[in-house]
Amino acid sequence: MARLSQELIDQVRQSVDIADVISQDVQLQRQGKNLVGHCPFHEDNTPSFSVSEQKQFFYCFSCHRSGSVFDFLMELHHLSFPQAVEQVAKLGSVTLPSDFQANDEARQSQAPDSQQSQLIKLHQTAMRLYHHILMNTPAGEPARRYLKKRGLTQELIDQFNLGYAPKEEVLKVVLEKEGHDYQLLRRSGLFTENRDGSLHDRFFDRVMFPLKDGQGRPVAFSGRLLQKSADSPKYLNSPETPIFNKRRLIFNFDLAKKAARENGKLLLFEGYMDVISAYGAGVSNGIASMGTSLTDEQLSMIVKTTNQLDICYDGDAPGQNAIERALKLIEASPVANQLRLRVVQLPTGQDPDEYIQQNGGARFREYLKNTEETPTAFRLRYLRQGLNLSNQAELLSYLNAAIGVIAKVSDPVARDVYIQQLAKEFQLSPQNLQQQLAVQVKKQPPVAVPNPTPPGEQWSDDSAVIPGRRPFNGSQGQRYGRYNRKKRQATAQPAPQAVVLTASEQQSLALDQTERAERLLLVAVLHDYGVRAQLKAMPDFDFIHDQYRHLYQLALNYFTEHDEYELASFLDYVDDPALKATLTQLDGLDAQAALSPEAIDDCLRIIMQKTPLTQKIAQVKLSLQEAKARSNQELITQLTVELIELYGQKQRLKTEETS
Repeated sequence: MARLSQELIDQVRQSVDIADVISQDVQLQRQGKNLVGHCPFHEDNTPSFSVSEQKQFFYCFSCHRSGSVFDFLMELHHLSFPQAVEQVAKLGSVTLPSDFQANDEARQSQAPDSQQSQLIKLHQTAMRLYHHILMNTPAGEPARRYLKKRGLTQELIDQFNLGYAPKEEVLKVVLEKEGHDYQLLRRSGLFTENRDGSLHDRFFDRVMFPLKDGQGRPVAFSGRLLQKSADSPKYLNSPETPIFNKRRLIFNFDLAKKAARENGKLLLFEGYMDVISAYGAGVSNGIASMGTSLTDEQLSMIVKTTNQLDICYDGDAPGQNAIERALKLIEASPVANQLRLRVVQLPTGQDPDEYIQQNGGARFREYLKNTEETPTAFRLRYLRQGLNLSNQAELLSYLNAAIGVIAKVSDPVARDVYIQQLAKEFQLSPQNLQQQLAVQVKKQPPVAVPNPTPPGEQWSDDSAVIPGRRPFNGSQGQRYGRYNRKKRQATAQPAPQAVVLTASEQQSLALDQTERAERLLLVAVLHDYGVRAQLKAMPDFDFIHDQYRHLYQLALNYFTEHDEYELASFLDYVDDPALKATLTQLDGLDAQAALSPEAIDDCLRIIMQKTPLTQKIAQVKLSLQEAKARSNQELITQLTVELIELYGQKQRLKTEETS
C-alpha cells in the first residue's frame, strides 16, 4: 500500500472547507468570525462546538475535542486516519495513488469507488461541452435567446454552468474519442440504448441544467425543451445511476447551505429557474427538490443545515395546492419537530422568476422578509379557495374547518390570536369560538415529541412571535436546533445566565505562572524560527509539563517538513486528543505579544528557574526506586529526606507564583 506524502495529505485537507464536511452531521450557524452548533460528541444543551473556516479546525469548549477535518471524521465516524484522508479526498475530488488502500474494506470497494470517480469525470466533461455549445456556437443561439429572455445574465449562466444539448449527436462522439469504456458510458445515464446495444445521446435540443451533489460536482442533468412537443416532456432528467439518486439530491444545495449558515434558513422553490433567478436577485439560499415532493432523505439534509425552511411556491391555485402538500409531507416526516416551517405566498399568478423580472431583486428580497407566515395562517387562507363566504352555509363550513386547523396549534397564545382574528373578521363572539375550539382541542391526539426542548423554547411552527437566535450568554430565544446523534433528554429549566469568557481567559484561570509561561513560549516556538533556533541552542532547556514538552518535540519534527506554521496541518501531526485540545487553546493566545523579546526572556527565566528543581526531583525518585529494589534502608532514608526537602522547595515556588 502506498504511503501518502505530507504534501499530498495537506492537498487533500485543503481541497474541502471543513465547515462543508462538518455541516453534514452538525447544524452550524454564524457567530462572529466562526460557525457554532451543538457538539455531536456529547450531550450539549447549549452550543459549545465552534468551527473556524479561516483556520480550518474545530473545537468544543465543553468536552475539549478539537482538530482538523480528518480528526472530526475519525472521531465521529470511527475511521482510521487513512480512511479519513480517503473520504476527504473523494469529497475534494483529489486523486490518491492507485495503490493506496485505507484498509481491506477499501480494497473490496476499490472498483466501485473508481467507477464513481470516472462517472463524475464524464459528467464534468459533458457539463463543459454543453456550456461551450451554449455560449460559443451558432447552434446555441436559440438557447441563449431563451435564457436572456428569462432575465439570466452571463454571470448566472456561468455560475450554474448552464448549457445546451444540440439537435445533433455530439456527446457520444466526444466521449468515444476520449476512449471511455463502453460499459461505463452505459451506466452513466447520459445515453439511451437500443436493442442492438448501440448508445445515443439522451438529451437533444434542450437547455441543460447540471444537477450537482453537496460538494458541487455534477452527477446528473435536467434538460428543458426549447419548443413544446406533444411527444416529449418539458423537463427530462437523467435516470438514477451509481452517482445519482434523486431522493438524495437537492438543486443548488452546494451553494445554498453556505448561505443558510449566515441567515439561518433555506428557501424552497418549485423549479430550477426560480432558484437561479432568486440567486441573481441576491437570494443565495434557495433550493428545489428533484420532483413534486420532498423526500425524507432530502429533509434530513435540510435539518442538518438549518432549523427553518420557508416554502415559496407560485401564487396560483396549483402553487397553493403544492404548498399544502409540502406542509403535510414535512409534518409527517421523522424530522418534523426539528424544522420551523414558514410560507411565503407570492401574489396571484406570479412565480418567483416573474416577480423578480417585474419588480427587481431588492423588492423580491424585501417581500421574502416581510411576508413570512405560519403554516396555520396559510391554511386559514387556503381553506377559502373556491368558497363564497357571503353564503351562510359555506361560511359555517369554513369556520368549522378553520377551528379544526387552529385546534392543532400547540401554543395556547397562538390559538387565541387566530381565534381573535376570526372573530374580528366575521364579527363573531370570541367566547363562542373559544368554546368550539375547546371541544376540538380535546379531540386532538397527544403529540409525541422525541426531542423535547426546555420551556419557552418550543418548536411550534405557529408561534405568534418568531424568536431570534439565542446568543451563548443564555438570553432567551430559540435554539439552534438539535445536532446530537443521540436523543436529548428534556431539561427542566432554561439554561442559566453565564459570563462569557474567551478560551484563553477560561484557561488562564486554572494556570499557574509557570504553565502560562510555557504556553506563551510554545506559541512563540510555533510562529517564529528564531525562537526555535534559540531553544535548540540551549542544551539545558526543557518544558516542565509533559504536554508542552511533547508538543515542542512534535513542533520540531513538523518544521522539518513545513516552512510555515498552519494549525490545521499541525493538528494532523498530533495523535493525542488531549494534546489537540491544548494546541487549539494555544491558538487563542496573542502570538504577537508572545514574540516580543521581553516576553520570551520572562518565559525562559520562569521556566529555567523551575526546570533544575523538576529534574532533580525526577533523579532522586529514580534513585529511591533503585534503593528500594536493593533493600538499602540507609539510602532509602537519606533519599526520602532529600525528596521531602525538594518538594518543599517546589511548594514554596508555587506559593510565590500565586501570591
